[in-house]
Amino acid sequence: MKYLEFLHIARKLNDRLQVTPLLFGSLGLEKRLNVSLNADDIDVLIPERFIKEEWSKLMALMEDEGYCLIDHEEHEFEKNDVHIAFADIEGLEPFAGVHISDIPVITESGTRYYLLELEEYLKVYTASSKDGYRKDVKNKQDQAKIDLIENTIKIGK
Repeated sequence: MKYLEFLHIARKLNDRLQVTPLLFGSLGLEKRLNVSLNADDIDVLIPERFIKEEWSKLMALMEDEGYCLIDHEEHEFEKNDVHIAFADIEGLEPFAGVHISDIPVITESGTRYYLLELEEYLKVYTASSKDGYRKDVKNKQDQAKIDLIENTIKIGK
């Protein structure tokens, strides 16, 4: 259900804002691995200008889709217990060394979005495991994902 909601919002981002979002976090990893990781929310990376200068455009789009802003600092919206949080895609390279130009674009049902490869997810979760909040709060979850990614990469080679 969360993935279908992501596709719906991604289509709106494509059409109304001419944005190709990146499906991030556990839901993106679920899609890449084709396994359920019980993602809590939908994490989406978009161009920074929509988080800063053009925030009103993103707000209007999400409100038109029935979402309410529940955390301005985290750019998190909620509708019917589905949470979608936005962050800037430009932060990916300094945070985890992942270059935007290296991320493949997926087209599904006419909707375009970016999806990290396993090697890129490994960089992200490794960097996340060193982050203060995630290190203290999500360390076991992050380590389990790192182990899953590493094992999947080994099997694939």
